[in-house]
Amino acid sequence: MFIQVIRGKVKDAAAIKAAGEQWQAEVKPGAKGYLGSTSGVAKDGTFVNVARFESEEAFRSNSDRPERSAWWEKTSKIFDGTPTAYNCPDVTTFMGGGSDDAGFVQLMIYKPTDLNTLKELNQKFDPADFARPDMIGGTSAVATDGTVIDTNYFTSEAEARAGEKGEMPAEMQEMMKEYGEVVGNVEYVDISDPWLYSA
Repeated sequence: MFIQVIRGKVKDAAAIKAAGEQWQAEVKPGAKGYLGSTSGVAKDGTFVNVARFESEEAFRSNSDRPERSAWWEKTSKIFDGTPTAYNCPDVTTFMGGGSDDAGFVQLMIYKPTDLNTLKELNQKFDPADFARPDMIGGTSAVATDGTVIDTNYFTSEAEARAGEKGEMPAEMQEMMKEYGEVVGNVEYVDISDPWLYSA
């Protein structure tokens, strides 16, 4: 899997949502290898779009299409400044990856101090150990500049907040401590009204 994440500030959430729906209607039909996307606008105006493709080759073939370029030229003007694009060829999924059943999505964006250690922790990580029925899927994507974007899918924001307050088993607490030592400063982007699209 290949993921591209777009992040930037917007002043008009309705306009960026309409642009996304236009992509789905007019550009998506010719997008080979497109698996789905998750997008939305946080309370502070931060827009994110997490687009999933079967491979980097499929993503590149879509990016090179003239209709996609024309769409982006118009859509980029909705942003307040230049948005950031993270191209992520290194993707790990859990619990089936992205879920179109999510009522709340939280992104965690950070640069780990040790990517190899982070990957080792991810291999040991089992969401079932959390005892969090509110968590229903997720992806962890490593961008070419070393930034990691974790996209976590939850049944609802209320259930996710309640789950955060629950006590974790001792073994999971220790693992979370290890994660904390590796991930460093984390930017959280909370999407209370996610726009979820499948292929």
